[in-house]
Amino acid sequence: MTLRAPSVDVSPQPWTGRYDGDGPAHARHWQRVQALTGAVETDGRAAVVVGFASDAGVARNKGRVGAAAGPAAIRAALGPLAVHDGRVLADAGDVRVEDDALEAGQARFGAAVASLIDDGALTLGLGGGHEIAFASYLGVAGSARVATEGARWGVLNLDAHFDLRDEENPSSGTPFLQMAREEKAKGRELNYAVLGISRPNNTPVLFEEADSLGVKYLLDEDCTREAAEKFVAEFLDGLDALYLTIDLDVMPAAVAPGVSAPAAYGVPLELINAVCRQVAASGKLLHVDVAELNPSFDIDGRTAKVAARLLDTIVGAALTV
Repeated sequence: MTLRAPSVDVSPQPWTGRYDGDGPAHARHWQRVQALTGAVETDGRAAVVVGFASDAGVARNKGRVGAAAGPAAIRAALGPLAVHDGRVLADAGDVRVEDDALEAGQARFGAAVASLIDDGALTLGLGGGHEIAFASYLGVAGSARVATEGARWGVLNLDAHFDLRDEENPSSGTPFLQMAREEKAKGRELNYAVLGISRPNNTPVLFEEADSLGVKYLLDEDCTREAAEKFVAEFLDGLDALYLTIDLDVMPAAVAPGVSAPAAYGVPLELINAVCRQVAASGKLLHVDVAELNPSFDIDGRTAKVAARLLDTIVGAALTV
């Protein structure tokens, strides 16, 4: 497989981590990651990291800004993790949103993701606020797998919020309504499911919007292991391809404190990890992103470590399918 570097704003930087020695017995991600600055030949499918350094959408949504520093924090937490197999991980660098130029940044990120998907990569988007979701949608919907081959695809959101706000200016609270409207303009319906919805943190009008769009959802209080895996399996059953987006505020504040809107209840990490493994092992995963990490509020780097662990789970399961 040939991976070609997409156009980004910031080239990939060196990763760091603990050093125990060279060779497979001591391998960690920082020692194995390949900087994607040109064409790279890989033996089999590779996972490629692309950062979306943005909190413009969070600011528009009146949230706690600081998520633009998320991609660097996730890389710093992922780098030291040990690698126990021959998986290939590459880093394509970052798309950076300056000031309030959100829409242009989303378009650049989408173009980068589409080109990497077309090269056969599993793309890993590092947010950034949840405005990364619409940027990721542009990449998935613009890829040949969807745009040309017509694969039946859907988006699974692990999140306490629907993010279906109807507002004049797009933000981190609007991406899935934007997707639904884009799909409607193309004569299609958006296949959208959310696991972890908090009833107290979504107004009745948002539940009404979700129902009108046919959104499938599972409340945080109903997220047992059995119910969650059944919910995901039924959603996957009708799809050829999936985009998974993880808003870290889906987990309890004690587990993920470094987010714009910490959860009072939340879904346990072990359940979120199991769902990530289930999705990755399905063989249908095209793209995944992790959103809302705000290092300014992250106690002991907990949230960054959780994000890194989930990505490590996904990459391991997806590349051994």
